[in-house]
Amino acid sequence: MLLRLRIALPDKPGSLAQVTRALGATGADITQVIVLDRGAGRAVDDLTVFCPEGTPKQSLAKGVESVPGVTVEGIWTTREAPGTYPELEILKYIATAGDRALTTLVDSLPVLFSADWAATAGEHGVVYTSWRAPQDIPSLPDTPPRPVATTLDGGLHLIHAPLPPLALTLLLARTDGPAFHRIEVHRLTRILEIFLSLPATERSVARQLRK
Repeated sequence: MLLRLRIALPDKPGSLAQVTRALGATGADITQVIVLDRGAGRAVDDLTVFCPEGTPKQSLAKGVESVPGVTVEGIWTTREAPGTYPELEILKYIATAGDRALTTLVDSLPVLFSADWAATAGEHGVVYTSWRAPQDIPSLPDTPPRPVATTLDGGLHLIHAPLPPLALTLLLARTDGPAFHRIEVHRLTRILEIFLSLPATERSVARQLRK
């Protein structure tokens, strides 16, 4: 079972080693570390951990927070296999997907960002949704000029991103885990910039809108 943990910890030598030992005591093994923030003596890291099926998230959080100065900001399931450079793989598929470029992107984003679902919508409603998307996609204010992270009143975490050449907007949603970090927003922004530069992009959107 792969889980993602977002932790805040003292930015000093030995802190991560203590976290590693605490996770090991619960049967979990760190397979990837992503540093999201550093400053003012603190760091925020995303850890991908492998642990036995059925391991309670509460026991992981309790073990990690037994380390002085460490807090857990979220624990949630991930399908992003560590060390595989998934962006490169997905962009390769999109580049050769022809008319399915848009649907390939939307289907891939929840895996890339350890999220739950993604969707695109235009002036006349929803164009395409990934697996696990709700039947009623939440309506948001006007599309922002650039991708932004937001959290709705019910606790749904979103990245709301414009696709201006296509007159579409994109939503990426996470119901379990913490809000999207600015590094995640930046990562999505770069992926979308490449996607919008591909020749197949406009053709794939035109095909979806004809359905």
